[in-house]
Amino acid sequence: MLVYSDDVNVRNQVKFALGKRPHPDLPAIEYVEVATEPVVIQQMDTGLIDLAILDGEAVPVGGMGIAKQMKDEIYQCPPILVLTGRPQDAWLATWSRAEAAVMQPIDPIQLAETVTRLLRPRVRAPR
Repeated sequence: MLVYSDDVNVRNQVKFALGKRPHPDLPAIEYVEVATEPVVIQQMDTGLIDLAILDGEAVPVGGMGIAKQMKDEIYQCPPILVLTGRPQDAWLATWSRAEAAVMQPIDPIQLAETVTRLLRPRVRAPR
């Protein structure tokens, strides 16, 4: 699972909220932490990422813009979850074509439920 934010605290919050396994049905999570947009694209191009969690408030490139680019450019792009800063940003999350959005500050239960919903079909379906 890729976790993108320019802020190490946001990346740590995501990892702490999800832990090693957000649901017993899922295998243990291997995190790939990323702080810059070029590395996000590089990691996504490997085809080894099952889910990307992108900080919509990251600078200089926000996660919603990256999500839109990945959905436009990567064939069979894995699911994307964006972290939004305000309720008003929900329309931007839709524009980005992300499969889900979770507002900050992160609610661990909501994040775990959303990640489980996005990962469950990928774990059961062969690649």
